Amino acid sequence: MKSIVQVKNLTKEYKQLRAIDDLSFEVQKGEILGLLGPNGSGKSTTINCILSLLNFSQGSIQIFGSEMGPNAYQLKEKIGVVFQDVAVFEELTVIENIDYFCGLYVRDKKLRKQYIEDALQLVGLEEFQSFYPKQLSGGLLRRLNIACGVAHKPQLIILDEPTVAVDPQSRNNILDGIKTLRNQGATIIYTTHYMEEVEILCNRVIILDKGKIIASGTTDELKALAKLEEKVTVEVSDLEEKYIEEISQFKNAQDVTYHEGILCISYKKGKNNLVELMDYLKKEKILYHKIFSERPTLNDVFLELTGKDLRD
Repeated sequence: MKSIVQVKNLTKEYKQLRAIDDLSFEVQKGEILGLLGPNGSGKSTTINCILSLLNFSQGSIQIFGSEMGPNAYQLKEKIGVVFQDVAVFEELTVIENIDYFCGLYVRDKKLRKQYIEDALQLVGLEEFQSFYPKQLSGGLLRRLNIACGVAHKPQLIILDEPTVAVDPQSRNNILDGIKTLRNQGATIIYTTHYMEEVEILCNRVIILDKGKIIASGTTDELKALAKLEEKVTVEVSDLEEKYIEEISQFKNAQDVTYHEGILCISYKKGKNNLVELMDYLKKEKILYHKIFSERPTLNDVFLELTGKDLRD
């Protein structure tokens, strides 16, 4: 596969702080790479370095096989960026905003008109093209922000938290639009605080912490890193402490918690863990409402590797 982005030995320092520490990775053509990490892990700094918005101490960055730099305009016109903070013109309508940003790269008016129509359709704003930003809901405003960033049909797209604080309809629309961009051949770097989006979208994931890559791979490969092998959750009211202590002594139980009527047991290995628990509950005549078992989630892996939840 062809590498669209190549980051080699990237280091960025702020006085005594090393925000990025000898970072190296590649982004392959046509993939969606999830760039994850807790707050302060170096995600934003990495993106800003890739875009040459920040100088860095050491290392190199190549995009489309050429060295990236502040004046590399021939590369920048092939890149679309959608930052978390919405950046549109309040005095322009939806279609005027898209036309302005698309016009920075596409001079041909006939071609630009087609691109604008494509962008409106991509984010589902056809019925709102004459609206001003202040007339749009938060979700529609984020859709407009995305349309402005991708209307010129860039080959590389960087999406930073594109679905934060949006309604479910807009979120689904945005995710569908991202899939469409990938199917059309775009390469995407994607940051998010929602693990379910990573599961849905990303071909590969990099987890950053303290400026270093601590894990990378497909979601299945990352889940294989988890020390726990099974999680069992039980809805049970007024569970006495003695029962929790006894369940904690089960051979394969790694961690047992009980909070607000929910008993959670993490198992490190073994078979028939669920059967063992159900037999115990029956023997002790403990009534429960629901019980289910699941494999480790990507969030479990993230928590295990970083000691933090992705939303922390």
